[in-house]
Amino acid sequence: MGTNTISKVCIVGASGKLGRYMVEQSLERGYEVVAVCRERSVEKLADVADRITIVPGPTNDPDVIQRAVAGCDGVLVVLVPWGRQQYSSGTAQAVLDHAEPGASLVFSCGWHISRDGRDVYSWHLRTLVRVTTPLMRWLGVAEIDDQVEACRRIFASDRRWTVVRGSDLEEGESQGLPVWREHVGDPALASNLTRRVDFALFMLEALTDDELVQQAPAIVGRLSASAQAHAQPA
Repeated sequence: MGTNTISKVCIVGASGKLGRYMVEQSLERGYEVVAVCRERSVEKLADVADRITIVPGPTNDPDVIQRAVAGCDGVLVVLVPWGRQQYSSGTAQAVLDHAEPGASLVFSCGWHISRDGRDVYSWHLRTLVRVTTPLMRWLGVAEIDDQVEACRRIFASDRRWTVVRGSDLEEGESQGLPVWREHVGDPALASNLTRRVDFALFMLEALTDDELVQQAPAIVGRLSASAQAHAQPA
């Protein structure tokens, strides 16, 4: 735990699978929750609507984000690269511009993001990114390279940020807080699998962990074979 005290959080992208876990875990911790999601996804939050504040709208809209983050000690952001409208970078910039001074800003993305170029990627992941990036852009489905731009802006910021880089995700009961390493390619990450509920758990823990401030931890499930084989001494 670190120095930040959290009482009110904004969850950007709250209606998605990861966002829903973060909403539930935040409520369990007694946090006041403000949830941001697209208008067509508001109904996905119907079961908790009486316990949270919902701000509907595009997450890359600065006005939407400005309203949502007001008074929040922490902001949890699911960086999604929808469409062809710079959704990831627009969302990240809006949060960086409008979050309260001193607020903890925790962003999620995949392993393909590299902060310092020292990550080591498998041929499979390199090929997947190289093939899917132009294809998804051409189809108008996603801008994977815009997620890279979003993280470039975050890394250049002097804010209290953390970028959590996730492996492949699966559903299932919690295995506890995931293991993290500074760079992809570390043998502890080789299993490349994390429970989605535990990804959310790591995001929440990062809000108050000073060790993770201005870091881009890559995570893997605590009970994965690689994490257990390369566990660091306590």
